[in-house]
Amino acid sequence: MFQPAYPIRTARLTLRPVTLADLDDVYAWQRRPDVVRWMLGAEPRTREQSRASVLAIAGEDALRAEGDCLTLAVVADAGVIGAVELVWRSRRDRTAELGYVLHPDHGGRGLATEAATALLDWGFTEFGLHRVFGRCHGRNDASARLMRRLGMRQEARHVDSYLLRGEWADQLVFAVLDHEWRGRADAPVRTT
Repeated sequence: MFQPAYPIRTARLTLRPVTLADLDDVYAWQRRPDVVRWMLGAEPRTREQSRASVLAIAGEDALRAEGDCLTLAVVADAGVIGAVELVWRSRRDRTAELGYVLHPDHGGRGLATEAATALLDWGFTEFGLHRVFGRCHGRNDASARLMRRLGMRQEARHVDSYLLRGEWADQLVFAVLDHEWRGRADAPVRTT
């Protein structure tokens, strides 16, 4: 079993497992159409649907086997403002997929970058990943910018590769390798 030493602290944030006590904060973003706009199969959730979601992700506190997801609450002074996750895609290839969501009221201040950086740093330095990739809708400019800020390179644009709300959509694929992560110019954001 692999899990970070909780909590992970950065200059402005704390990352820790999601708990049922986070329901109100999680529901605050899961109910918003602008948050789920680019998410495959996602619609704005009711409070009960958010409760089921929180209960499901509360158990995603470690990587035990290939395919597992590590989902961490992004906690700021205002409470839980989002989540970051790593999905363990391949043990042999030491590969994971990055995911993230941030309440729009907290956007534009680098908080998503700070949270994702801390999780990637754990993934590369402590979990021993070789490659982390991320995917987003071809028109999700904010997500593409975030991955670029993380030092990920765009590796592909899959044209009309999936259906989203009845329309064919492009998918962008970004990735970063362990030696690229270690060689980046910016300093680590972790404080503990």
